[in-house]
Amino acid sequence: MKAQSSLGRAVAGTLAAGGLVGDEIITELVRERLQADDTMRGFILDGFPRTEAQARSLDTMRVPDSFTVILIDVDNEAIVRRLSSRRVCDACAITQSVAPGDEALREMCPYCGGNLVRRVDDHPDTVRHRLATYASAAGPVLDFYRGRHASAGSTQFAAIDGLRHADVVTEDIVTFVTGLRGT
Repeated sequence: MKAQSSLGRAVAGTLAAGGLVGDEIITELVRERLQADDTMRGFILDGFPRTEAQARSLDTMRVPDSFTVILIDVDNEAIVRRLSSRRVCDACAITQSVAPGDEALREMCPYCGGNLVRRVDDHPDTVRHRLATYASAAGPVLDFYRGRHASAGSTQFAAIDGLRHADVVTEDIVTFVTGLRGT
């Protein structure tokens, strides 16, 4: 999107309207990225796969049993509150949060003095629409991974409470992954 490519503009338009990028486009982007050398020892995907079709496609990119799936579980309204307070500096591009309840769309960046602006796709109504769209597709994906790991006797799926402090959530993730690796 930053490069203003035709694909980037199409993705930006979809996101601004509260939609999700289609399976074919996002799957191809992920497939291309996972071919890079720096992913050979491991990688983290955030927000992918979002549909069962994407999950099945991901299984063709690497050995399916090699994936560890972690759901960071956060209530929808908490997500709306978090994203509603997110601002991006139009000068230095640093993402920041503003004080809760502050509806000012423009504030000054404490780092460079630029304007802090709300991303178009962070408007509360847009976020709610995106969450509803996501929920309709995410249920089958979660069932896909829960079912696969349960039937294989695997513990490579975890749901972690994302409403706690980021350090605690990170600690739980590290503990879970470290436990799987036996290190």
